[in-house]
Amino acid sequence: MVQPPAPAWYVTFEIRKRGLLSKKERSPRETRMFATEAEAKMFARVKLENGLVVFAGTINPHLPKRLILSDAVADWIDERTEPSTGEGQES
Repeated sequence: MVQPPAPAWYVTFEIRKRGLLSKKERSPRETRMFATEAEAKMFARVKLENGLVVFAGTINPHLPKRLILSDAVADWIDERTEPSTGEGQES
């Protein structure tokens, strides 16, 4: 039986607030994991187009480590994704 590749990327996005809010400001988020950067970018694009705040990055021990902050997600989505051929490569 072939197992799917281990997740290497995550995308975290805000969840729209529904119903009554408490007095405290909340920033509920949800995270999804993906095997490839391309899959993560496709998912992040949809969430960004829906007006949500999106963060992304690599999951340890994936190398090179990447953290894409919300203000850089649009540029990250548009950059060319190279297939990963080994550890230690710059992406």
